Amino acid sequence: MKRCARLAPILLILCAAVAGAVFLRDKLSFEALAEHRAVLLAYRDAHFLLASLGFVAVYVVIVALSLPGATVATLTGGFLFGMFPGTLYNVCAATIGAVCIFLAARAGFGAALAARLQAGSASRLQTALRENQWSALFIMRLVPALPFVLANLLPAMVGVRLWPFAATTFLGIIPGALVFTSIGVGLGEVFARGERPDLGVIFSAPVLLPLLGLAALSALPILLKQWKKGR
Repeated sequence: MKRCARLAPILLILCAAVAGAVFLRDKLSFEALAEHRAVLLAYRDAHFLLASLGFVAVYVVIVALSLPGATVATLTGGFLFGMFPGTLYNVCAATIGAVCIFLAARAGFGAALAARLQAGSASRLQTALRENQWSALFIMRLVPALPFVLANLLPAMVGVRLWPFAATTFLGIIPGALVFTSIGVGLGEVFARGERPDLGVIFSAPVLLPLLGLAALSALPILLKQWKKGR
């Protein structure tokens, strides 16, 4: 019974993710945002505080349950609230949602898996990750090649503590959030032209190279440790 209770949160997330992929993909899409943009803007103008709280709550649920539409939600933050407080809303909501997944995974199987790794042949890898967890977590957030949900689950599986996970998530997603929020700010013109936003901009050289530079800077403490050990 205790094991079932521990597994319940992560099983709920998995079921919600599957259901969301089947039933909510069209409702949490760019087309849905374009269709309802006038209503959203009118509600924001009439009830700014409620609109802000509602947006953050919906974004947290999208991330926490791994529903489709996280990118659209980030664009919506910029479209409705501008660079500020839109970026702040996006970063806070994404961090809270990520922490929810992390805690659910750790409660469900993360602690047991971490103990097995510690006792098994992967204990050396787990120890290395723990010794360099700040750098490793920053790299996972800064490099856009790793899916966001995996970056939430993997730390729970190797026994990363909550505080480093939450702090690196909040700080590490800021660069990407700035880029996507800025795209959202310009959605009014995109809607007027009847086009879709160019989300591939994050893989362009002016955006990707600084992100890779930050990732390399995050990896520097790991390289220095290895160099000292080599000496």
